[in-house]
Amino acid sequence: MPRKRKDLIIVESPTKAKTISRFLGNDFVIESSYGHIRDLPRSKMGVDIEHDFTPQYVIPRKNQKLVTKLRKLAATSPTIYFATDEDREGEAIAWHLLEAFQKNGKKEIANPEELTSKSKRIVFHEITEEAVKEALQNPRQINLSLVDAQQARRVLDRLVGYELSPFLWKKVAKGLSAGRVQSVALRLIVEREREIQAFKPAEYWTIEATFRKQSSAHETFSARLVKIDGKTIDKLGIPNADSATTIVTTLKAAKFHIADIKEKEAKKYPAPPFTTSALQQEANRKLGFSARQTMFIAQQLYEGIDLGNRGAEGLITYMRTDSVNLADKFLRESHDFISKTFGKQYALETPRRFKAKSKLAQEAHEAIRPTEVTYTPESIKQYLDPRQYKLYDLVWRRAVACQMPDAVLKGTTVDINDSNNAYTFRATGSTVTFDGFMKVYNSAHDILLPALASGEPLDAASIDPAQHFTEPPARYSEAGLVHALEERGIGRPSTYAPTIATIIGRGYVDREQKRLSPTEIGTLVNDVLVEHFPVVLDYTFTAHMEDDLDEVANGAKQWVPVIKEFYTPFKENLMNKMEAVSKKELTETATDQTCEKCGKPMVIKIGRFGKFLACTGYPECKNTKPLDRNGEIVEHTIEESKQTCEKCGKPMVVKHGRFGPFLACSGYPDCKNIKNIEQKTGVTCPQCGKGDIVAKRSKRGRTFYSCNKYPDCKFALWSKPTGEKCPQCGSLLVYAAGGKVRCSSKECKFEKTAEAAE
Repeated sequence: MPRKRKDLIIVESPTKAKTISRFLGNDFVIESSYGHIRDLPRSKMGVDIEHDFTPQYVIPRKNQKLVTKLRKLAATSPTIYFATDEDREGEAIAWHLLEAFQKNGKKEIANPEELTSKSKRIVFHEITEEAVKEALQNPRQINLSLVDAQQARRVLDRLVGYELSPFLWKKVAKGLSAGRVQSVALRLIVEREREIQAFKPAEYWTIEATFRKQSSAHETFSARLVKIDGKTIDKLGIPNADSATTIVTTLKAAKFHIADIKEKEAKKYPAPPFTTSALQQEANRKLGFSARQTMFIAQQLYEGIDLGNRGAEGLITYMRTDSVNLADKFLRESHDFISKTFGKQYALETPRRFKAKSKLAQEAHEAIRPTEVTYTPESIKQYLDPRQYKLYDLVWRRAVACQMPDAVLKGTTVDINDSNNAYTFRATGSTVTFDGFMKVYNSAHDILLPALASGEPLDAASIDPAQHFTEPPARYSEAGLVHALEERGIGRPSTYAPTIATIIGRGYVDREQKRLSPTEIGTLVNDVLVEHFPVVLDYTFTAHMEDDLDEVANGAKQWVPVIKEFYTPFKENLMNKMEAVSKKELTETATDQTCEKCGKPMVIKIGRFGKFLACTGYPECKNTKPLDRNGEIVEHTIEESKQTCEKCGKPMVVKHGRFGPFLACSGYPDCKNIKNIEQKTGVTCPQCGKGDIVAKRSKRGRTFYSCNKYPDCKFALWSKPTGEKCPQCGSLLVYAAGGKVRCSSKECKFEKTAEAAE
């Protein structure tokens, strides 16, 4: 009896395939495509501009064996189910697979219609048995409008990248590149940096008092001076030390009483469940995760985690979404769970539903939530690594909290006047009368006030002036940048993480203490693009293009006219700029320095790695000098070292490059051996106990600290160790921002001031 042929299910991830296999057993053949199996070629544009921007897809060599295997399985399977993710990217992967099954290179395979007729598309928002089996009962055809939208984005980004990058190579420096959304993100960072540089701090003073009840000397509370002669003090109302001292002198001779007490009940509402951008922002703020890191961990939680005897299960719903909807099933189950776990007073009578702020949100999709509400973070902690646990805990708490009642807070405002009613201090406090959703998400930091009565006299235990200066806007964190992009309608859930990773990877942006700052070359690239390609860098235009792509996805627009409308004027402007723009004007600045080698003038140039001084006699004279961030010449002399070259035996000398000093063989150019100079910290490696922790430079010039016994020991830190161990967990303490010292373990929250550390 012939063996029954099985239906084929193709997903894009091997982890996802493993999880689904547990639900479906041996009834299906389940394979992974490992993501996209076709793409535009790397070595050329790959877009036929003359023929309606037709993309010229290729199957990379590394994918060819896999495609052959899948093609054979597809040919013999009664039904082919494409079960890739439910977004545009997933739809495009399914379409590429079908196209590859129907054609082998340019040769069309026999019966392509048969392949089409037996191909079905299934989608599910969560990888659970119920969701997968329901999807199999409700297959559909591949949505070509979604494919077109993804294809249009890919073509558009290829056109911008492959057309603008040669311009930057020719007019600025080799190796540079540009991208549509990435360049707009860079513009935001550069403009914020210029706001910071242009900011001029202004001095102002505040006056704080500690008041004590006369009837109970141990009951004290703090208040701030808010009014003088009935007029509210604005932020700069006390401009200098003299004004503050005069006021304090008067107040120290005054007597005080409570002039007014106001109590007001207020409600605090839970936040909606997570969308992609909200998750990236909250994970960055609360956990310190980058957008890329958040999406990587969320993908793991979505595709499935091995839960021991229960097998692999997807723990959260699909993590690329702009919807705040929750499934009715989850609403019912969370109501029962909350009622049983926390008490009926914490369960809502009717589910709370949210409406997306964006008109473009896909309401048919769901927010990010746990697939099973009874899988509390603690109950499955043993199966998760620390980062997975933290992110799952965040998702679980936010989703459960949004189905719990509002928190009720009692707010108190107390005004304290002097006997002449010339000066008014104000104290505020609040207490939580019902914690509601805050029982599982968020924590209230209450300021408690003692029992007070109107007219009650008070003693001033202390009255102190404090100097302040207005502060510039902060550099963007990753969370802040995602919020800024989302606010302007730039990019979509799937683009935020790769956008940020790209501008950092290109060397246009540095991440310093979790804040983003532009490099010199990043600033120059931005300025060149903003000046000469204002449309591409325009916020409104970029957001409008996203709207057009959404309309393509909805079937309201065709993708070719959308691309053509952009490309025709873009190409014309590019050709004009290639002729008109001078590289010297963009990258060179005259100086009064002369070259000590040939006597010709020196100019400041800028390359991929920043500014440097160069002789105008190039290429006959190749004299250059590095400049620091302040534009000062960094003078370097060749120093001999005590080391000898292990390759040729000649002495090693100390040289200086763009990333600092290094050891080089004195036999150059015959011997090109170079080595890092290890800067010892005096700290012994805690992992192997034998090596020393030394400062090193990464390929991008970032300092890190690692064991000098590498590769035998791979211990490394991004922050300089103090030499002390954490009193809570025993890990090394490291120097942190703001004069702090913290534990190097991500799981430990220990922190103290650097003064205390010393």
